Amino acid sequence: MTLSTTVPGALRLPELHGRGAETAAVESLVGRLRTGRGGALVLTAQPGLGRTALVEYARAIGGQLPSVQLSAPAPLPQEGPLLVCVDDVHTWHPADRSALLAELRRLPVERPVAVLLTLAEHRSGTGELAGFATLRLRPLDDNAAAALLERFTHDGPADTVVGAWLIREAVGNPRLLAALVAALTPDQLAGRTSLPDPLPGGEDLLDDYAARIDELPADARALLLLAAAAGEHEPDGAGADLALLLRAGGDPSGLAPAEAAGAVVGAGGRIHFTHPLLRRAALRRTPLARRRAAHARLAEACRDRLACLVQLACAAGDHDARLAGALAAAATAPRPCAERSAALARAAELTADPKLRTDRLADAAEASRLAGDPVRARALLARTAAVPAHGGVHRVRGLLSLADGPAADAREALLTAAALLPPEPARHALIGAAEAAWAMGDAVAYREAMARLPACADDPGLEAYRAGMCAVLSGRTAEGHAWLRRCLDGLPETSDPAGLLRAGAAALVVGEVETACGAGARALAAVRAYGPEVLLARALEHLAYGELRAGRHTRARAHALEGLRAAHRTGQPNVAVSLHAVLALAASVEGDAEVCAAHAAAVAEGAGPHGLTQPATLAVWAVARADLAAGRPGDAAARLAPLVAPGPRRGHFAVRMLAVPCFVEAAVQAGRTTEARNATAAFTRWAETTADRLAPAQLARCRALLAGPQQTAAAYESALAHHDRSPGEFERARTQLLYGQWLRRRRRTREARGPLRDALVGFERCGARAWADRSRGELRAAGEAVAGEAGPGPLAALTPQQQRIARHVAEGATNREVAVRLSVSHRTVDHHLRNVFAALGVRSRVELSRLLAGDGGLPDRDEENAARL
Repeated sequence: MTLSTTVPGALRLPELHGRGAETAAVESLVGRLRTGRGGALVLTAQPGLGRTALVEYARAIGGQLPSVQLSAPAPLPQEGPLLVCVDDVHTWHPADRSALLAELRRLPVERPVAVLLTLAEHRSGTGELAGFATLRLRPLDDNAAAALLERFTHDGPADTVVGAWLIREAVGNPRLLAALVAALTPDQLAGRTSLPDPLPGGEDLLDDYAARIDELPADARALLLLAAAAGEHEPDGAGADLALLLRAGGDPSGLAPAEAAGAVVGAGGRIHFTHPLLRRAALRRTPLARRRAAHARLAEACRDRLACLVQLACAAGDHDARLAGALAAAATAPRPCAERSAALARAAELTADPKLRTDRLADAAEASRLAGDPVRARALLARTAAVPAHGGVHRVRGLLSLADGPAADAREALLTAAALLPPEPARHALIGAAEAAWAMGDAVAYREAMARLPACADDPGLEAYRAGMCAVLSGRTAEGHAWLRRCLDGLPETSDPAGLLRAGAAALVVGEVETACGAGARALAAVRAYGPEVLLARALEHLAYGELRAGRHTRARAHALEGLRAAHRTGQPNVAVSLHAVLALAASVEGDAEVCAAHAAAVAEGAGPHGLTQPATLAVWAVARADLAAGRPGDAAARLAPLVAPGPRRGHFAVRMLAVPCFVEAAVQAGRTTEARNATAAFTRWAETTADRLAPAQLARCRALLAGPQQTAAAYESALAHHDRSPGEFERARTQLLYGQWLRRRRRTREARGPLRDALVGFERCGARAWADRSRGELRAAGEAVAGEAGPGPLAALTPQQQRIARHVAEGATNREVAVRLSVSHRTVDHHLRNVFAALGVRSRVELSRLLAGDGGLPDRDEENAARL
């Protein structure tokens, strides 16, 4: 036992990453002791997760509190407050441990004693600790592990690829991460030298895990060695086939003690290790000869050819050209991509020729990319430095950058790859380069990449898409649309996800929105059934965008949220950025301004560094539309003006015209009429060539907003007639709202009520809450009571128009802002506001805000904001 009274600064506070909940629990325990109360906390964890660091943390924050660090049985001091720390209590003799716990339970309630115990997680289920609060330490998440890695690499940051692989291999274990870093040279950490495989380091930690296996009977240890070896040909997390282990000579009686010790779990005829480091320890801490013998026995017992070859490769001791060739030949579709990657990586290890070895590593990396595992893909590419000018390496690197990196870098890597590759793989590289140019918003670069595609006689759909997109972007719209419609002719026969996604994109260009949604749904079904996993997020993005264009915002949101999860899971942040843009657009319709702003901020964070112009344009459009819904046309016009006007800040070439109707509406209401006319002129030229079915109605609406008093009504009627011939509930309701506003402003209130009612119904039908609120307000101003509106309250005595003005003013709007939102003059707002003050008996905007906030009529606002002029 050590008894020490510490003073502030005597113990150094450990730097802990990713342990917020654990440090908070320790701080709470010590805090109770400072106030004269006791308590107990048990921390359990696997080896290496930081139990001892938390004990040190408790003693460091204890300050001048007396503390006892027990490493063996000893009597506790009988007087005063006391912090008792016992690290690794599972190592004590059972009788000593029981005696300690009994003594702690006998401590008087009034005695201020805080007890912190730690023990190995697999020892925590004995029942000895009943009655003590228990907290389980979990592995670090990737963000915490990255912060810890940065601390360990104090001589210089680790290469990005190396760092990601170290974090993967450390499986959230801080002690193992430290050991892996310490075992590498500076050149290896910086990525100048290839990493060894497997990574060295952490042998003492693996010994701790292996000790659990060493305690088992011989038949259990032998069975677990076979299970660990079988994991070499199984996907991560799949476990080992028990029948295979028994055919390889495993004894079934070994399973029960292994399960009782918590080392494995048997389920569904398979054996799963309870922790990945247990499997790693079972292999790495076994002598090489025994390990190779286990692989050889498994190879004889395997009935699957690829699994047999992988086990033979694991048993091999040197290069073997014949076995490597057999592995590469067997690692083909329809095998799952992860299995193919593992087999190709094994084939590369057995290959002596540097060029052929690099070919196989590049193929293994591509298979990992398709499996949605970019970390492994990049780690495999990092082993190919011996052959730098390799087309396959550049292609995979470019495709990885397309999903997680600057689009310009991806384009250059893919163009380089295309110049080095034979025609078939070069075609796929050029398609990727075109996708990168599209994301960048560079129409010229997109057309150039597509034009370089070799003839696609064996893929008429791709050839039609290439010719059609090149024609459209060259201004030959009719020719391009004719080519793109050929892509849709083959839709019933194809089940290729990539082909279906291209067809869906072609359908959007030619205005066949429902066809695009159908192609997206089929692509999604194909990916879910057959893979590859990497296309799941992209298929959901295409489908969500199609649903958005069709006006089905709720369904678009559901698909985009699922796609967002898939994008994060498969390491595709660029796709996640595009999905955030879709979610921002959906929120701008549904009226949730905070959600819209949050998704737009996520787009800005990712789109800027990676040069993703398309989602950036969509996000700005979304926020501007939310501004319009909230009655802030000036803000909306300011956001959209750079995107829709000529100049270096213009938006994405495929999106900017779609945002013009929003800009025209906002600009007219904000008094920027000249800019609205210029944008309408450009929209007119685009509408003459586009196949977008909403364009004629939106163009008529823009003209109505700019028309003279004698032509406005006819222009709105023309817009509504176009809406009758095209889908889009939301856009029709927006036209009806603007028409009703115009009629009411012209004092034609009876006529205004019809379009305003229709607008309200349309917005309610598509879930556009904020827009529906605007319609209700306009109906009230037109003298019509709206069902479901507020009953008695401070505003009950006011007219509908006065109620609207009071709410806007109480929320902090100036008189001029209220006038713009309600389409009335500034003087009208002044007149009504004086009457509001008189009717409610208030003397200032602050009093009005307090009155409505107290009644629940609006959220409580900051007084300074409410008092703005």
